[in-house]
Amino acid sequence: MQKNKTALIWLTNNLRTIDNVLLANACKEYTNVIAVYFFNPNHYKKDVFGFTKTERFRAQFLIETVQNLKDNLEKLNISLLTFLDHPENLISEIVSKYNIDALFLQKEFTSEETICIQKTKTELPKEISIFEEYDQFLYHPDDIPFSTSEIPITFTSFRKKVEKYSTIKQRFYPIKKEETNLVLNKTKIPTLKKLGLTDITKNSNSAFPFSGGENEALKRLEYYFFETKKIAFYKQTRNGLTGTDYSSKFSTWLANGAISAKNIYWKLKEYEKEIEKNQSTYWMYFELLWRDYFKYIASKHGDLLFKQRGILQKKYNWNNNQSIIQNWINGNTKEPFVNANMIELKETGWMSNRGRQNVASYFAKELKQDWRIGAAYFESMLLDYDPHSNYGNWQYVAGVGNDPRDRKFNIQLQAQRYDKNHTFRHLWLQPTLF
Repeated sequence: MQKNKTALIWLTNNLRTIDNVLLANACKEYTNVIAVYFFNPNHYKKDVFGFTKTERFRAQFLIETVQNLKDNLEKLNISLLTFLDHPENLISEIVSKYNIDALFLQKEFTSEETICIQKTKTELPKEISIFEEYDQFLYHPDDIPFSTSEIPITFTSFRKKVEKYSTIKQRFYPIKKEETNLVLNKTKIPTLKKLGLTDITKNSNSAFPFSGGENEALKRLEYYFFETKKIAFYKQTRNGLTGTDYSSKFSTWLANGAISAKNIYWKLKEYEKEIEKNQSTYWMYFELLWRDYFKYIASKHGDLLFKQRGILQKKYNWNNNQSIIQNWINGNTKEPFVNANMIELKETGWMSNRGRQNVASYFAKELKQDWRIGAAYFESMLLDYDPHSNYGNWQYVAGVGNDPRDRKFNIQLQAQRYDKNHTFRHLWLQPTLF
């Protein structure tokens, strides 16, 4: 323990107290701990395609998450400072004001994040200790049987070796600090209006009516595993379209780090030990592993994840027809199944996994529009936007990513299979539209 010394935790997409390695290590090693979160203005600006990078649905979910985190940290006697500003503008000032001896931050591997971190570091005094830790993986990078450059091009090859040779670390828990650790905190969490966004009204048809925050994530985890045992049928129901329980919905809390993949995994192990182990419990792990894989692909390929030719460097003749793109966004294409999914996204910030695959395939393979535009729209709108999974999945569907087969979805057959009784289309479309 560094007696009478102070650590600052710079939180980004690790907005939780349970299984937060930065928080656990800072609490263990330093007498005093302060946390800070930045609503980075860059995240609320227009991107190159004209979309606001973070639209109101995800922004509201984030605001709720940060407020819950602030409350939970206060129970540990840790203050959370919040700013609507660029981290590089203020962290050195915070370090000076609170006599910070060490900075704890999450290690990143994509350019926007790493550039921001580097800019911030250059403003810090040389004597400050800096601790960077990977904290968004299921399998820690030190524990997989590949170097970054050796990550396989197919998920199956990755999965088989990881399952055979790797183990998942246990969860980290913070230590409660002395009450005197709290600092005078006059900072405020911004409103949607402060972020330049409009208020939202909850849609009663939404498959995701949940709030942001660690408490809500843990509540959902208990509900889905132990209270209802919905996990027992996950493999059979995960391709559903309507209602709250066809899938776990964990992805949204995972995306901003209100819950960790490891926490879900170890809860899953508890369920398997206490109740049952079946194909569905394995499939939950399988999906967590896919999420990990896309992060490792991003780590290996860097900015190729966001480039038109993708990680395969394949050239297609992509188009950028604004009228066609806008019709897709507005749910005004010739395919009712696509339209229903796009209207759901526009009105709620949510879309099922089955819907995402279909609308993305339609955009890239039928409309032949530049897949990056579709990915950017998803980035703007999705409650559970995660850069690695979003762009990885779009590349996969567009034929420039991790699927050498370059498949195309038959939208009408998909609609017949997954919305046979038109329940989903009835929910989001006027009857005359299909």
